[in-house]
Amino acid sequence: MYPATWKKATARLRRRATLKRSVGLLSDFRFEQSEPARFYGSLARDTVELTGDLFGDLDGALVLDVGGGPGYFEDAFAEYGAVYVPVEPDPSEAHAAGITSSRGLRGSGLALPIADGAVDVCLSSNVAEHVRDWQRMGEEMLRVTRPGGMVILSYTLWYGPFGGHEMGLTHYLGGARAARRYTRKHGHPPKNLYGTSLFAVTAADGLRWAGTVDDAELVAAFPRYHPSWAWWMVRVPGLRELLVSNLVLVFRKN
Repeated sequence: MYPATWKKATARLRRRATLKRSVGLLSDFRFEQSEPARFYGSLARDTVELTGDLFGDLDGALVLDVGGGPGYFEDAFAEYGAVYVPVEPDPSEAHAAGITSSRGLRGSGLALPIADGAVDVCLSSNVAEHVRDWQRMGEEMLRVTRPGGMVILSYTLWYGPFGGHEMGLTHYLGGARAARRYTRKHGHPPKNLYGTSLFAVTAADGLRWAGTVDDAELVAAFPRYHPSWAWWMVRVPGLRELLVSNLVLVFRKN
């Protein structure tokens, strides 16, 4: 169980990042609220494959998932032999799908209940945009990862088409206005309420923060849902905010 060489890892990841994969993942996104098992089940399988591409053999690896939510990822990681531990602050989220974890921990991503350097892989998928101080969460993820281990931080970009989550494209009118429109239409506020449980995080924010990290190396930054031939978009300011719907930052701990 050793990290794969990054050249080989990137090659594997690029081969798997096809247009067919992208279409499948993006088409499932609309079912996040109505059919969460469909969306999160597909996302979980893809996350395990992505993690294996980057880290290498996951058999026996201790994987900490920050904000694991309803627990769709556990079975997917178990198939690869990983020891999967989700951390979730809200017990109602952890049991929402009727899935329980014998290793699940209750705790905040801002103060992870894990010792320094304890895990091989620390990942977080679609959580950072729901945390006011997401940089602190990233620092905590790095803290609990062992030297040579990997941190994978994947989050939805605010100015991308899915930035508003269930509010649709109305977030382009402003987060607060989009929330008010949603409330008027549905009779209740959105689960992902702007300024409370949903925040505007950009690609520039993530890349800028990555440049300040001094105890890990940023080894990859790419669009989560795009085919590999479109990864160049991450390098173009402005364009990336609109077209890179989800940014993945991959660090190797020093």
